[in-house]
Amino acid sequence: MNLKDKNVLVVGMAKSGIPTVKVLSSLGANITVNDIKTEENLKNILDEIAHLCDDIVLGVHPERIEKYDLIVLSPGVPTDLVFLKKAKKENIEIIGELELAYRLSKGKYLAITGTNGKTTTTALVGEIFKNASLKTFIVGNIGLAAISKALETTDDTFLITEVSSFQLETIEKFKPRISAILNITPDHLNRHKTMENYIEAKANIFMNQEENDLVILNYDNDITRNLASKANCRVIFFSRKEILKEGVYVQGGNIIVKDNDDIDIICKTNDIYIAGNHNLENALAAVAFAYYSGINIDIIKYTLNSFKGIEHRTEFVCEIDGIKFYNDSKGTNPDASIKAVEGLKGPLVLIAGGMDKGGLFDEFVASFNNKVRALILLGETAYKIKETAEKYGFKNIYIVKNMEEAVNVAYKNAKKNDTILLSPACASWDMYESYEVRGRHFKDCVGKIRRT
Repeated sequence: MNLKDKNVLVVGMAKSGIPTVKVLSSLGANITVNDIKTEENLKNILDEIAHLCDDIVLGVHPERIEKYDLIVLSPGVPTDLVFLKKAKKENIEIIGELELAYRLSKGKYLAITGTNGKTTTTALVGEIFKNASLKTFIVGNIGLAAISKALETTDDTFLITEVSSFQLETIEKFKPRISAILNITPDHLNRHKTMENYIEAKANIFMNQEENDLVILNYDNDITRNLASKANCRVIFFSRKEILKEGVYVQGGNIIVKDNDDIDIICKTNDIYIAGNHNLENALAAVAFAYYSGINIDIIKYTLNSFKGIEHRTEFVCEIDGIKFYNDSKGTNPDASIKAVEGLKGPLVLIAGGMDKGGLFDEFVASFNNKVRALILLGETAYKIKETAEKYGFKNIYIVKNMEEAVNVAYKNAKKNDTILLSPACASWDMYESYEVRGRHFKDCVGKIRRT
């Protein structure tokens, strides 16, 4: 991909913006950066990249777009903005950062998407590949933009890539060697508008795959199972509930792979360090990635036995006066938080709420199942969740202004042997720049209680 002297507009200065600008600059492109945020909000970012840019447009989107040869979008930028529609009419190519990274990379992409479990599965697959002494980069929505490693890849590199529906909206040629859709439940409907659009975006992950490629699908999720008919590549199912004719499944307390006539026992389900049915599903998907990449079964088993999970996903923080604190800030939708609630022993004091993505909270409240003692709510959705909880007869609810107040109120309502769980069931962007920042603030607030 020759970008020398090409006029490239980079829209959105989030996590992927800085490395995108740096790579484009190294390739000799003429770069304009654009963000609706002000210079004051972007000061630290601009200090790092301003000298690499030919133009900087802030606070508004560019009016004259005909001079650009290429537009590169950060994942958070909606694709239906007026100036982007105009660019399409002008036949200006619009791609995302992931697509750009793919075109510039030499390595093999293994891509993972789904409503929940993406980050844990991506990290677990990456750990298996590293333990197999393969050259591995763990990139994408997990935190390290794929573009930041694109120029470092060789033919022997594996890029284990967490991919969001936002990123999949802006791919064209992106073709992973192995892809996976872990599950699909309602999420991001404020962006995608309908479930059909959301499902279609997720399905883009395998749209360019061919006969020799693989897509891994969750047999237990109706939506993902039904996507198999749309795939032009080999489909491998995984299942926690069913014994499969082919694929990865659980039988007699063992994880089993059946590949044609070959049957291999990988390990016992009890060997998996990370607990919960949702993590068993993540492990089944990870086994499929590793097994069909030819990785030794002993290495897969060792990694499943030693992998301790990721920060912000049902992460144990500490215990104070017999009360345990768990950080599940990665629970950014109701289904993810349901899994956290179901995976921990009660009684629970639950902190939830955040940015409204247009979803409903009925199933979330139903999952409490007499396990939740008190509900502490903050953010845009506080009253929306409160109304839903009250509809189902749950009354012990507190509305708070910020995380520090939430943690303090939760602690006052908890008793010895209770668990205080932060699992928002919502995105963080109404109050924080990311779920990571939210989770760290929760842990800081817990730390203040511990020190008093």
